[in-house]
Order: sequence, then C-alpha cells, then structure tokens
Amino acid sequence: MIELGLNRISCLLQQTPLTWKAIHIAGTNGKGSISAYLSHLLTSSGARCGRFTSPHLIDRWDCITIGERVVQESLFRQIEAKIKLRDQTLGIGASEFELLTATAFEIFNHERVDVGVVEVGMGGRLDATNILSDVLVSVIAKIGLDHQSLLGNTLQEITREKAGILKRGVPCVVDGTNVPAVITTLEERIKELNVDAIYTRPDAPDEHTPSLGQLFLQLDVPPHQRANMCCAISALKLALPKVRPEVEVDSLVSQLSHVKWPGRLQNIVLNPLVARTDPVLLDGAHNNQSAEVLGQYVDRKLRPQGKPITWVIAASRGKDIISLFHPIIKAGDNVATTAFGPVDGMPWVKANDSKELASSVQCIPGIRDVKSFEDDILTAINWACAEANGGPLVIAGSLYLVSDVLRHLREARSQSGYAAEM
Repeated sequence: MIELGLNRISCLLQQTPLTWKAIHIAGTNGKGSISAYLSHLLTSSGARCGRFTSPHLIDRWDCITIGERVVQESLFRQIEAKIKLRDQTLGIGASEFELLTATAFEIFNHERVDVGVVEVGMGGRLDATNILSDVLVSVIAKIGLDHQSLLGNTLQEITREKAGILKRGVPCVVDGTNVPAVITTLEERIKELNVDAIYTRPDAPDEHTPSLGQLFLQLDVPPHQRANMCCAISALKLALPKVRPEVEVDSLVSQLSHVKWPGRLQNIVLNPLVARTDPVLLDGAHNNQSAEVLGQYVDRKLRPQGKPITWVIAASRGKDIISLFHPIIKAGDNVATTAFGPVDGMPWVKANDSKELASSVQCIPGIRDVKSFEDDILTAINWACAEANGGPLVIAGSLYLVSDVLRHLREARSQSGYAAEM
C-alpha cells in the first residue's frame, strides 16, 4: 500500500541528522537517467557520491549505490534491520518505501558520502525523500500523466505535487522540453518561492557547456536523452562548486558517454537464457511519454530493417493499456503477452492479466499474431524468438518485466558459468 506523507519518515530519522548534501530529482520520466548521469559525473570529479533511485532493478538493494557501485548486501541488510527495529520500537508503522528511504539515507551517513543524488519515489511534495533539508539543487525532469489516483487528474495538479520538492533558497533546474501547461505551473511555484531557475534547452547544448553539443553529435544522442543530459549538466554546474570547486564541469562532459542505465532502450543478448544470439531491445516503458520514446526508437532503428517487430509485453494493473501499447505496436507485428511476478518490497504492485492484455492488443488493425502466456515469461520469450526468426524483438511495458527478465538471465548465466555483464 502507498501512503504519502512526511510524518513517519520524520520519526524514523529524527535522531539521525543527515551528514551529506543532496541533489533532489522529481518528474515522471527521465529522473532515473538524470540521477545516473549526475552520480557518474560527481564520482568522476572525485566526490564521494551516493545514489538512491526506485524501483530496484534486480535485487532490492541495487537501488542504492556508493561511488557507482551497488551497496553490499550485508551492509544493506544490517542498516535495514536497524531501521525496522526503530520503526517497531517507536510504533511508527512506516511503509515499505519509507523504510527503504530511511535505510538509503542511513547508508549514506555510514559511508560518509559528500553528496547524495536522490530520486523521488512518487510525486514530490509528500514523498518520503522530501525530508531532505540540505539540498544543493532541485531538478524537475519531464512531467506527464501517471499515478493519477494519487497525484491528480491533470498535468497541472501532478506538476504542483512534483514541484513540492522546490525549496526557498535552493536553485532549481527544469527540463525545458516540458509542455507549456507544465512550464507555466512550475513558473508559478518558482515565482512564489523566489528561487533561481534554469530551463534547459537541448536544442542549444553549447549554452550549457561548450563540449556538450560535440558529444551529442559523436554519440547520436536521442532527443529525450539530450534533455536529460542537459538537466544533469545544468544541475552539476550549480552543485559542483560546493562539492569539488577545483574541478571544471566541462572537463567531465566526456564521462557521459560511459553511463549505462539498464532497462532503458537496452540492447542485450539473452543467451544462454534463450538460443537466440541476436540482441533484444529491453525497455521499461510504462507510461505514455516513455512509450512514445520507445516507439520513436523502434521506428528509427528497427522498422527500417523491413521485418515485423515481435513484442513481449506486460503491464502493471491500472495502466491505460490502449494508450500505452496501441501507438507503438503496428500492423504486421507479433505480440506475446505475459505477467511479471511478485515485486520484492512492493506487494501492492500487481501485473495486469495477460489474457486481458492480449484481448486489447488484438484490436490493433492488421496485427499479425497475438498469444497470451499468463505468467510464463520464459515460454513467452522463446515463442517470440521463434516468431521473430532473427528479426527485431522488443521486451517492454514494465520495469518489473525487465527486472524478471534480467533476473532469469543472471540465473541462467550463473548456472552455465557464462561470464558477461548485464
């Protein structure tokens, strides 16, 4: 169950003041990538940096990194047990995410980080991470419709919730590619708080730092990641002088090319999990904005091959299936529907019924073949591999589906002695 509010997290952390400075990031899409960019850049500068994102990818503790390395499981469990005992002793009744947030912040204390890059879990105003007080810069990434039942039914309402991380005296960076309704709502709050704001312009990267435009050309950076990189660089320019004043931001820009963010437009070989040796596209697109980015990538990179796309899809219960999948799955495509399993630490998250998903997808005009595999992800992928016959294959619709696939792949590689990075 999700319970927004700051009272419980305040009680959990009232006796342990945070010893590090923070960069706080909210938004619907892009905040994970911005977090990854900032963490890597800060670590490259010589700062001791912690990062806390959500949800986890494979293991519950991999959402916390120190110096770009996932925190040791033993330390995570030690600190988590301490937090849970405190919760029980004080009768706080904290939620799973509040316990995880407190654990991450205590680990940052324990590891003596200089700065923590912290991604909002949901919303912003009442999110547990908004307990942060010593914030160097707040970042607002791309905002879209998501979690309407908790955050509001309109873009303006959702934006006001996410703008709740903005604080007086703390400068902010805003993704300038947001739609006018979002920008206008943010401007109202920024004016009310009288904070300094930077609105990024990915179409003019050299305004952010001289070498960013050159990097865009070298790497053929897609538009959404250009926006995320601009946000990260702009935030770094505000934060770095207070952490590593002797380091120039422009000297770090090339490090952006080394950042990997698994599960987002990730090309990966699933062998030995399946016999296919051609790469598969793995993407956690789970709302309209991220699905649009995925669709653009598929149209630009995969459809020109002249073969139909074969999809393996799943979705969380409550998602708008039609708006999520219908714009990106097209005539001639093949689709396997499946369901992810229980999510560790997030018992309220449930998968959509794969048969209902299949029924919805079958309504797409000209669809070639649709088959439901319930919760048998491996059989769904094997069927998709056979249908694709070496052609493009995409696994998408949920980060939790991505997590299950990567977990199955890790297990298969462990059993076979296969040595490769995820």
